[in-house]
Amino acid sequence: MKLAIPAGPFRAYLFDCDGTVVDSMPLHYFAWKQALGEWGCTFDEDLFYSWGGVPPLEIISRLNQMQGLNMPVEAVAARKEGLYYSLLPQLKPVPELLEYINAQQGRIRFGVVSGSTRESIIKSLTTVHLLDRFAVLVGSEDYARGKPAPDAFIVAAARLGVAPKDCLVFEDAEIGIEAATAAGMTSVRVPQPNERRNGTSPAPAA
Repeated sequence: MKLAIPAGPFRAYLFDCDGTVVDSMPLHYFAWKQALGEWGCTFDEDLFYSWGGVPPLEIISRLNQMQGLNMPVEAVAARKEGLYYSLLPQLKPVPELLEYINAQQGRIRFGVVSGSTRESIIKSLTTVHLLDRFAVLVGSEDYARGKPAPDAFIVAAARLGVAPKDCLVFEDAEIGIEAATAAGMTSVRVPQPNERRNGTSPAPAA
């Protein structure tokens, strides 16, 4: 997988965490299937990937509506996160993204912008020994509206002291690309694990 990086100059790189910096989406999906299955809820893999970047509480609320269920949202979210944490020893970074991080370390400021909680971000990045690379971590607690709204990216740019137009976003989810565009940022699409399995080429930069 080789990403097409648009010409800069950029002053900050903003990375989604799950599926972009860390190859965690298969682990998250396993945790979701188990946690939701305890309540008789199904979660199709294609739907899971299409909802990349959606906060966990919203995912459970949507599934409740879609399937006529009444799962306790916060309890199921906590159960899913606990299952994911138990799988962290299997977590690895996405190699191609690690190349860009290593190449630009010290030249460009880095931030993580995720639909996951800050605790989840910290645990994931700590597992793959990358936590200290990022000056800013923006999790689901840090903004009012989740992706595809631009709020998360606007918060990250402000905390880094960088104008949105000077930020390059790396995202694996379509709603993340939409959020970056709405924030006035240039973006690079990172193929998701199911796409990489099927040999899908990286989409061009937006």
